[in-house]
Amino acid sequence: MLFTDLIRKKRDGGELSAAEIKVFVDGLADGSIPAEQVSSLAMAIFLNSMTFDEAGQLTLAMAASGTVLDWTAEDLGGPVVDKHSTGGVGDKVSFLLAPIAAACGCYVPMISGRGLGHTGGTTDKAESIPGYNATPDFETFRAVVKDVGCAIIGQTADLAPADRRFYSIRDVTGTVESVPLITASILSKKIAAGLEGLVMDVKVGSGAFMDTPERARELANSIIATAARAELKTHALITDMNEVLGTTAGNALEIKESVLYLRNEKREPRLDEVVIALCAEMLLVGGIEDDRATAADRCEDAIASGRAAEIFGRMTSALGGPADFLDRYDNYLAGAPIVRPVHVNGYVREVDTRAVGNAIIELGGGRRKVGEALDLSVGFSDIAAIGTQVDGARPLAVIHAASEADAMQAERNLLAAITVGHEAPATAPVICEILTG
Repeated sequence: MLFTDLIRKKRDGGELSAAEIKVFVDGLADGSIPAEQVSSLAMAIFLNSMTFDEAGQLTLAMAASGTVLDWTAEDLGGPVVDKHSTGGVGDKVSFLLAPIAAACGCYVPMISGRGLGHTGGTTDKAESIPGYNATPDFETFRAVVKDVGCAIIGQTADLAPADRRFYSIRDVTGTVESVPLITASILSKKIAAGLEGLVMDVKVGSGAFMDTPERARELANSIIATAARAELKTHALITDMNEVLGTTAGNALEIKESVLYLRNEKREPRLDEVVIALCAEMLLVGGIEDDRATAADRCEDAIASGRAAEIFGRMTSALGGPADFLDRYDNYLAGAPIVRPVHVNGYVREVDTRAVGNAIIELGGGRRKVGEALDLSVGFSDIAAIGTQVDGARPLAVIHAASEADAMQAERNLLAAITVGHEAPATAPVICEILTG
């Protein structure tokens, strides 16, 4: 069949058959379908969506396009579970949650993605750690998960290769926000990873791909239902992304905040609430606990005892990073040459979080085109949360830039993205809803 016929069919609102979806996925995996035709079909799907059956077929076909892991032979002694976020700004949860869950008895083979649109990528952040191998071979990946309890890696060439290519094309063609494409992309990787349970963090708000509660709920239900078709038990939390999560946004800066969190030195309240809630849900999905409050207490103990930090350090070392990274992180993480605060007076009232993410792209911390190299040192730190009073002493944020010109543009972008007023606003909950199917 001609691939242009598939594009026309979807353009005109038709439903693709399983055979047509297989042609598409095979062509993605082997590179035989050119990027411009992939982009055209992606836009047709974005505009006309997919049926549940189409999305399910796409998910399973992309999962089967490469290696599918099976952990039964490893005799791990605990559930194989993972968490996935739909993407946000300042979302460094993976680096906290994986070692905490591992310290609680889970095994977490976390296969993450690079930056997508205005959102930061876990794989890019991991590569801020010198020597860290985010794309190890499967033997190394298996060994680290078994020995340490968790491994955070990027999508390898062998794992769901069809999605890997589709993901990079969607990133630069304005087709990211499609519910069926997000569903298929996430679950194809998770099914290929051989999971027993999954917890989804579905972001909602100005910094999320799902900007309304209705769209976030639609995506959460789509993921839960599609995962059930593959017999993957999945729960979803809908969490607020109307402001940056934590106090940093930018690759190396987020790794530093993660280290401080795991060392129990600095735990920003909203970030902390999301981490503990997601981790507790992983213990429920994995069958380790059957009560949320008890599960949350267990996660807290993993941090306070230092076990989670120890596991993070072991994982980092096992994947090629410095053995003393946890103690000497400042010596290893790249720093930007220009560091300066932005001062205004008033209360932070509202944040266009997508604009903050785009400002990081302009600084060089995110991609404008496929394969673009990143400046891992740039971004924002000390970001004031909504409701914070800022003045000459307390900055709105601190800019980390490669040049004075970049810093000046970043300041303009930041001031345009954040609304400051004379009165403190009402606060909003960070955990909006929990869905269990």
